[in-house]
Amino acid sequence: MSYEMIALVMFAGMMLMLMTGQRVFGAIGFVGALAGLMLWGTGGSEIPFSAAMKLMKWYPLLTLPMFIFMGYVLSESKIADDLYKMFHVWMGPLRGGLAIGTIGLMVLISAMNGLSVAGMAIGATIALPELLRRGYDKIMVTGVIQAGSSLGILVPPSVVLVLYAMIARQPVGQLWLAGVVPGLMMAGLFIVYIAIRCHIQPSLGPVLPEEERNISRAEKLRLLSAGLLPLAIFASMMVPFVNGWTSLVESSAIGALAAFLAAILKGRMTRQVFEVTVRQTLAISCMFMWIILAALGFGAIFDGLGAVKAIENLFTEQLGLSPWMILILMQLSFILMGTFLDDTAMLVIVAPLYVPLVQALGFDLIWYGVLYTITTQIAYMTPPFGYNLFLMRAMAPPEIGLKDIYVSIIPFVLVMVLALALVMVFPQIALWLPQSIYNR
Repeated sequence: MSYEMIALVMFAGMMLMLMTGQRVFGAIGFVGALAGLMLWGTGGSEIPFSAAMKLMKWYPLLTLPMFIFMGYVLSESKIADDLYKMFHVWMGPLRGGLAIGTIGLMVLISAMNGLSVAGMAIGATIALPELLRRGYDKIMVTGVIQAGSSLGILVPPSVVLVLYAMIARQPVGQLWLAGVVPGLMMAGLFIVYIAIRCHIQPSLGPVLPEEERNISRAEKLRLLSAGLLPLAIFASMMVPFVNGWTSLVESSAIGALAAFLAAILKGRMTRQVFEVTVRQTLAISCMFMWIILAALGFGAIFDGLGAVKAIENLFTEQLGLSPWMILILMQLSFILMGTFLDDTAMLVIVAPLYVPLVQALGFDLIWYGVLYTITTQIAYMTPPFGYNLFLMRAMAPPEIGLKDIYVSIIPFVLVMVLALALVMVFPQIALWLPQSIYNR
């Protein structure tokens, strides 16, 4: 059997195991380890062991539990609730102001947590009921929550970009900085769309009633200071890192400690909050470590087979495709896989193939990390089986049906496709900030 056929059988076997409901790391790791043993005998067992050692020696991995802990402290201690109260008061007088404020809330939550699920949970439980109660169009606000929550995997500290950094062997700091401008640009495009839509159709996003806007300036300033606390925590972490005063791991520790102290000072760090935070941090950190371990082992087998070189020859020589055509096909495959897989599963399945192929085609791997992340965001929201669609269905109130959820994301998906096209055509949107910081 040729190496190309072995690689195809491995890939098909992995997809078959995933379809049976096996855990992602179990399916990928099992296929990789079994292929290694069958190809190279007992010596093949060294491959997963080597991957484990590589994982344990990857110092930036320490940022993963730190940022997850920080995010859960801020959400479980209800500090994130203060953010929405701030946006509620300050943005309420505008048409669609609460929807615009919700996008701002999502950006800040993304900067606190790095997981889209956390943004979805907070948006669906805090913002969505308030928006519906104040007469906002249910289809539009459902799309706002889904679109805003997708920013969690692009705006730093994105946990998904940490995973990509490990697999692609790229600096986490550069990837995070590369996600800043595209993430803010996408949030800005969402806000522009909401503002224009509510200007044309004021009934979609009515202003707050006069009695709710009649709040003293002192109270507004108090809410502003409370709502900006998470932003101050994020600044205390990122400013030293961007200026080169601390390493990435040290900055993550500062962020986790600052969030913990803020919760204590506000009297919200109860025993229950602390226990839930630690348990969730441990569970998610271990999950990501197993996934990274499985992906590294699987990728090592592919490297040994030379499958990447074979695929490159297939596309460029036999099919005669240009590098840009290959890149677009790769992005389309992410959208297809996103109908039944989450972001981490998509990455670890195709990264052993795509990352070396992207490098061989002459593209920048930092830039491609941002493209992958934006494409994953689109896949999350693409019917019929987008990951975010079913999360929203599980969290939405009964009056919002699956049809409403499907219809709500159409304009936001189009906005995200526009953002993806802009980053592809103008790579400096993603590369300018990391190059400016790291070349100083």
